Amino acid sequence: MELRQLQYVIQIAIEKNFSRAAEKLHIAQPSLSQQLSKLEQELGVLLFRRTTNSVELTQAGQVFVDKSQSILDAIEQLKQEMDDMAQMKRGRLVVGTLPITGSHILPLVLPVFGELYPQIEVILVEDTTVKLEQLTANGGTDLSLLTLPLVDQTLEWEPLMEEEICLAVPPSHRLAGRTDEISIEELRDEHFIGLKKGQGFRQILVHLCQQAGFTPNIVFESSNIETVQSLIAGGMGITFVPKMLTRAAGGDFVPVYLSLKDRPSRTLIIASRKGRYLSKAAVAFIETMNKTISPYK
Repeated sequence: MELRQLQYVIQIAIEKNFSRAAEKLHIAQPSLSQQLSKLEQELGVLLFRRTTNSVELTQAGQVFVDKSQSILDAIEQLKQEMDDMAQMKRGRLVVGTLPITGSHILPLVLPVFGELYPQIEVILVEDTTVKLEQLTANGGTDLSLLTLPLVDQTLEWEPLMEEEICLAVPPSHRLAGRTDEISIEELRDEHFIGLKKGQGFRQILVHLCQQAGFTPNIVFESSNIETVQSLIAGGMGITFVPKMLTRAAGGDFVPVYLSLKDRPSRTLIIASRKGRYLSKAAVAFIETMNKTISPYK
């Protein structure tokens, strides 16, 4: 049994397809199939059930993937620890981020971190909440900036900041002139514009409305919060936005921002895999984030 075979099985399990797995592993599909058959013969068990449409793990395969992931994680952690001991501030850091979070947190953090640790390479991975949780759990990122609640129980986290959530409405909207706090119950019959499914703030929008006793009528979706805000300013609907993303008054396509009753908020967190060794670069990045955004807490 070879380490590369462990990686092969994990990638097949992730992709559930030999062609995609071979492409990700940069090997030919016949070679991948041969390596898997060789491993299954050595172990005396089938790791996958193969059909014309899919590839599924057997019970033995699931055990193999779980143990293999632990082995590869241990090897990667050993490499990181040795690298820290040998080079101290040099290294490579993979940071996952949600688009809406990264757009207003990372521009504050990355210049400061780069000045303090110029020899640490930071690689950013931007994706949805669901995919980032999977990547972080599988070791695809060292850290990820996410929001609560988390679904994956293999992740641990520490809070970064609480951010108030505001209501954004068109300048011509019936609520635009209100100076008091708006109750979410008042928005029952409104048209909402939301981020696409899988993004954390989309879940927050739905959750807040359901807490108020209704399901939001989402008439348009976008993957970009800036697009959402422009559509709202143009009169297409309303939505909730993080306070830090509110636009300056007086510009083009600027919604009116109103405070919500009870001042709901979202919790920004820094997540990593439970028990995974955090390199000195990762620890330094967390410390830099906490110091940089402290004025906004």
